[in-house]
Parts: sequence; C-alpha cells; structure tokens
Amino acid sequence: DFEASFIRLIDKVTNGSRIEINQTGTTLYYQPGLLYGGSLEHDCSPSRGIGYYLESLLCLAPFMKHPLKIVLRGVTNDQVDPSVDVLKATALPLLKKFGIDGESLEIKINRRGMPPKGGGEIVFACPVRKVLQPIQFTDPGKIKRIRGTAYSVRVSPQMANRMVESARSVLNKFLPDIYIYTDHMKGVSSGKSPGFGMCLIAETINGTILSAELASNPQGQGAAVLPEELGQNCAKLLLEEIYRGGCVDSTNQSLALLLMTLGQQDVSKVLLGPLSPYTIEFLRHLRSFFQIMFKIETKSPEEEHKGGDKVLMTCVGIGFSNLSKTIR
Repeated sequence: DFEASFIRLIDKVTNGSRIEINQTGTTLYYQPGLLYGGSLEHDCSPSRGIGYYLESLLCLAPFMKHPLKIVLRGVTNDQVDPSVDVLKATALPLLKKFGIDGESLEIKINRRGMPPKGGGEIVFACPVRKVLQPIQFTDPGKIKRIRGTAYSVRVSPQMANRMVESARSVLNKFLPDIYIYTDHMKGVSSGKSPGFGMCLIAETINGTILSAELASNPQGQGAAVLPEELGQNCAKLLLEEIYRGGCVDSTNQSLALLLMTLGQQDVSKVLLGPLSPYTIEFLRHLRSFFQIMFKIETKSPEEEHKGGDKVLMTCVGIGFSNLSKTIR
C-alpha cells in the first residue's frame, strides 16, 4: 500500500518514467525518467509517516528541472519513520552546508496528523542547484543548547507541559540552555487521530544538529503511554545520540553520504557516529550505482574524551551536475 503510494509519488516528480509491476507484485521494473519538479500535491498512505516519502524527496529535489514545491498529506509523526519536525530541524541545515539554500528551502507543517488515520499536511519546497559544494565537516564541537517541540493533538494541552517538565528534569543535569516549545493544534489543523509526542534537538557551537524523538502509541494499539515517561525517554534518547555524536545524526547519515558522492571532483570529509544498519546498506548501493568507495577511518574517543567511537568518511565526488536547463 505505502510502496505503491511511493511509486506514484516518484512518477509525479519525474517525466517519462516507465514502471511495470508483475501480477503477483513481487518484481518491479523501473526505467527512470527526467526529474521534473514543479508544484505538486500527493496523498501519502497513512500506514507510513510522511517522513518516509520526504526522505527520498530531500535526496532528489536539488536536481530537478524546476524548483520543487509539493504538498504532502498523511501522518506527520509516527513511531517508525523520522517525523517532519526532525527532518525540518536536521536535514535542511545539512542541505545548506552543500550549498542548497535560499528563501525557497523550507518545510512547513500546516496540520499535524497522528496514526492511524493521519490527516496531516505539510509543504516542502526546495530550490534547484547545478552543482554541489564539497564539505569538510570533521569537528562537531561542543553542545551549546537544546531546543525541542512537544506536540499534542486532540488530547488535553496539559499533556505537552507534562512532557516538557519530565524531559527538563533529565536534561537540566546536562546543560542549562534548554527551551522546549509546546505545540497544541486544535480544530481542523489537528488531523483525525489523537496523540502526542516530542522531538528534541541539540545544537553545537559548530552548527552540528543532533536529534531524538518519540511519539505515543496509535489510538487502539498497545498500552497507553504516560507523557512523563515519554518525555524522560525522549531526553535519554537525545543523550544517547549526543554520546554517539558525529557531525550528522543517525537519521541523516545516508543523505550526507549521497550528497558527498554527487559533489564536485574534490575531497569531502565528514565525521559520523557509529554507522546505522541502514547507512551500511546505503553505502553498498552507492558502490553499485556510482562505483564509488569511501575511505573509512575509525576514531577512538580516548583521544578527545567525546562519547562513543566515531567514523571519518572520506570520498572524492563523481562531479555530478544538473543538466536540465529550462527553456524560457
């Protein structure tokens, strides 16, 4: 269901793609067309979060023919995929480091939708770039502040305040500069299902952004979660992410590696925390599609007393450039 919706989305943003699926739905033949872009709308399947679709759009959007502006509808925050809040806070600053920036780069949440019924709506806009800049991003720096959002949808607004208090009780021992917004949506903008959750972001002095998030169980599934527990667990997840460290958090490792691969024929370096299983599989895909190998050096934390083992990833970009020119 959600995979079919994803294929339809890819079909919308491209021009001339050929997609054939056999009768049992086990093999997919895909012949890619040109990345076209433009202003689009898409209803995502509520069985997966909007983050599932947005992650791939973030990889493709800078190379479209026309700047992409797309409205996605569905589940904004769930327990499986990265939420829209986290991608807005972490992926957009990452794109800016590669030279993809401008006023038109934004993710805007119009309505929140919780599973199982969804009903959320977001707008994602991204400018087009001809080439990407190589990056040297090897010093994450020290954490200077923690920001976050506690959201509640179709439940008491008090839920958000309870989450904030319990998260602060954990994080205040770590550093004082903490500000967590409460976002209570009501009426039409609150989607179709009740729920609440939290997304926390730690920023460093060098502009690294690390994130963690948790959402309550969907209506009618699993045991009820107390907002106090959720807040504390989310704070602990953030501390674990800070311990893992690196210059890019574990959600966006693959996006950073892809943009480094597609950069100019110059050396790009980035320091990551331990590679997630998804990233390891993604590196294999990069090797089979682009014949590119990363130089991987492990850095032990004893040298700097900073958290867990780190990995320094180095590669030379393939010199990809966006060849679509608009004819005026």
